[in-house]
Amino acid sequence: MVAGLAVIDIFMPGCRSLKEKRGVLKRVLKRTQNEFNVSIAEVGDNDQWKRARIGFCVVGNEKQYINAKMDHILDFIDSLHVAEIVKSKMEIMSMDDLLDPWEGNVEKYDEF
Repeated sequence: MVAGLAVIDIFMPGCRSLKEKRGVLKRVLKRTQNEFNVSIAEVGDNDQWKRARIGFCVVGNEKQYINAKMDHILDFIDSLHVAEIVKSKMEIMSMDDLLDPWEGNVEKYDEF
């Protein structure tokens, strides 16, 4: 299993209130979630009017696929033109070594 985590800081120059910021953020989060089927949420700068920190996670089998999908997500958010990406950081972790190979008894399932 390969997991990709990303945190991006965005700047929304047109926002003049927290309510306006939440409306812009809701559009960014929902559109991204619908387009890519990823887990995404605001993870910081909650009380700032013009800034937000967004985190998202992608899980898959291949590192190249996860890296490409994360790049597409960043490009997609940038192409929405509702906020400017100021900074981003991505981390891709392989978790193949977490579990030992399965040596379970499959014979007990043969009767099903």
